[in-house]
Amino acid sequence: MANLQVRNMPDELHERLRRCAQQRNCSMSAVVLQAVERELEWSEWQERWESSPEIDLGISAAEVLDEVRRERDEELYGRLRS
Repeated sequence: MANLQVRNMPDELHERLRRCAQQRNCSMSAVVLQAVERELEWSEWQERWESSPEIDLGISAAEVLDEVRRERDEELYGRLRS
């Protein structure tokens, strides 16, 4: 397993990291590894999202929302009239 050293960490950030680890009852290394993993997953997801092809559904999101709201209103007001 590889090691990583972080240099020039501001004191305030180090203290926040220490408190976070203490609250989670784990090591600072564990907190850092979780944060790095989360950041890499987010970055990889963004790359996949940006490279995915656009899909034309033939209807805009606004039109879908309007239709859903119309159906909801008809159902709601139909129940109120009954």
